[in-house]
Amino acid sequence: MVKKKPTIPAATDIPLFNRRFYDSKDVMSRIGDGAIGGKATGLAFAARLLKEAVPSGELSGLSVSVPRFVIVTTDVFDAFMERNNLNEVALGDLPNDRIANAFLKAEFPTEFAGDLRGLITAVNSPLAIRSSSMLEDSMYEPFAGVYETKMTPNNQSDTGARYSKLIEAVKFVYASTFFHEAKAYRKMTGRTPSDEKMAVIIQEVVGQRYGDRFYPAISGVARSYNFYAFGHAKPEDGIVDLALGLGKTIVDGGLAWTYCPAYPKSPPPFTTSEMLKYTQSEFWAVNMGKPAEYDPVRETEYLIKATVKEAEYDDAISQSASTYQAHNDRLVMGIGHDGPRVLNFAPLLQFGEIPINELVKQLSKLCSTKLDSAVEIEFAVSIDPLRKSPPRFGLLQVRPMVVSDEEIEITDPELTSKEVIVASNKVLGNGCVGGIKDIIFVNPAVFKKENTRLIAGEIDALNREFADSTKRYILIGFGRWGSSDPWLGIPVDWGNISSAQVLVEATLPDMNVELSQGSHFFHNLTSLQLLYFSVPHTGQYQIDWDWLNAQKVVSEKEFVKHVECSKPVTIKVDGRSQRGVICR
Repeated sequence: MVKKKPTIPAATDIPLFNRRFYDSKDVMSRIGDGAIGGKATGLAFAARLLKEAVPSGELSGLSVSVPRFVIVTTDVFDAFMERNNLNEVALGDLPNDRIANAFLKAEFPTEFAGDLRGLITAVNSPLAIRSSSMLEDSMYEPFAGVYETKMTPNNQSDTGARYSKLIEAVKFVYASTFFHEAKAYRKMTGRTPSDEKMAVIIQEVVGQRYGDRFYPAISGVARSYNFYAFGHAKPEDGIVDLALGLGKTIVDGGLAWTYCPAYPKSPPPFTTSEMLKYTQSEFWAVNMGKPAEYDPVRETEYLIKATVKEAEYDDAISQSASTYQAHNDRLVMGIGHDGPRVLNFAPLLQFGEIPINELVKQLSKLCSTKLDSAVEIEFAVSIDPLRKSPPRFGLLQVRPMVVSDEEIEITDPELTSKEVIVASNKVLGNGCVGGIKDIIFVNPAVFKKENTRLIAGEIDALNREFADSTKRYILIGFGRWGSSDPWLGIPVDWGNISSAQVLVEATLPDMNVELSQGSHFFHNLTSLQLLYFSVPHTGQYQIDWDWLNAQKVVSEKEFVKHVECSKPVTIKVDGRSQRGVICR
């Protein structure tokens, strides 16, 4: 039996915006007649799917919906670029801030301005202005997290001020089409600037207002296939990351709680003291109070970081926190006792009073079936601390995942062979790679967490040497690649490592964080079919640093070395058994 392909909404299926949109039953509308881009296509698919499969708007006893959104289509972007002669600025080699400033000074097309002013007149709550490029969230070239999103409080009393901030945010997202990371990513995927156009999504933010902060009680990313399954879990059981506050924490690779939805009550594979050390301690929120210094070229201009203690004051962690009791070295579910809080979401996952896990499983299965693919979904949950309204589950994105069907076999002797440079039983990806002789690695002898930004700069400089070459390299470092928190890893972006074919994350005694799971960074990694190795320093398999240091040095900086092997190394990864080796 041939599976029927899912119906993906086209731009013409989406109604044109009207000034009473936020009073209508429509979840989505558009401004313009151009394309809507990949991310908007995913949202439109999700909205259509929920309307058909969940007509009541409730699933597992929860209110579930795609937050209302308006798409500014690509013809508006085309008009903006052409009328302001921005191509020379956009395609040159200017720094990101110079590009952003040029776009902010440009005039927005007047024929579309009226609809945006009408939108902002009708809405007085926080908005997310999100990219939706033509290349975003496609199957093999996802561009997830490559472009910028900007959130605005949208709470000024003056409509003109709110409109001005909205237009600034749209222009900023337009500018991010041509930032360094996006250009490098396009080059890595073989795309040219002419392949890309930008649509923009303007969407309500899911959350509650707590004084000067607006944020969801829970944000999450769920993947229906998990290359990191442990314990009784199987890869097809999936994986979920949960965090307090805006989802930026998760997608930027920050601290989050990770669990398998098939076994939500299973204990984590680490100790109580490790949970206490690496629990989420701060979160992102929209700033609803006194605005920070005017800085329109900064993505987080209208965001603030707050502490878990402040969230407790807001009564926002009743479903997410447990309490550490030092006298017996254990965690007690909830916040009814004094002691440090650990965000392990035990009240939510153990009691299931709010059945988020069941809902995530149902949505993942529903989306996977309709797309005939493993999927990744993003969501946010708003919980009224006064319980005057039911919890609200907002489905923020659906995108397909790539799961390779190539069968690779790695035997026990291969993992412990004398020829092994790197071996791991926690790998990501699937396949064999040959022809690589270059290895760039962070020197463990001089590594310190406080130097991770400097290390990222050195890696970027070495990566640039590969820019005009077809050569690829293996990259080895400590902590999380791509983390926005430099104390958790090396804060590179795709532009800094665009020629890497294999990424290795290792730990050290003073950089012993849980390694990466469900961020945008790793969605891109899997979709581009790159390979990833996780090598804890306390694990069974170790990196052969002596052999690496004995290779021909091409370039050596303060913290990073580039060496060239005398012959290509062999790389094998079996994503189903989670085994991988790099052999000389």
